[in-house]
Amino acid sequence: MSAMSEQTDPAQPIDDGPAIHYSAVARGTPVYSSDGQEVGLVREMLDNYREHIFDGVVFRDSAGALRFADAPEVARTAERGVTLNLTAEEARALGPPEKKGTGGGLGRIFGRRRR
Repeated sequence: MSAMSEQTDPAQPIDDGPAIHYSAVARGTPVYSSDGQEVGLVREMLDNYREHIFDGVVFRDSAGALRFADAPEVARTAERGVTLNLTAEEARALGPPEKKGTGGGLGRIFGRRRR
């Protein structure tokens, strides 16, 4: 895993390439906070298979912990980065993803699928 880094100039936008559909985001793509810091690397993108709706992103942070950002917390999915609408501090406070088969019934009811 690459070292997580801070954006040197917050006035400069992150060079993450063109926007892409969430299903095209590759594992290992950097995840950035709204304040420009790299906060992790994509582990998987989740979707509601039956409804074809983006559900969220699971990423591994610099300490190796898995974090889950719900879809409304994701501002942009791009070729070279996923940007959250959370600060780095807020991203570090995110919890882990639900363990498969142990979550509240919504994943089962609505068909949550891992990508």
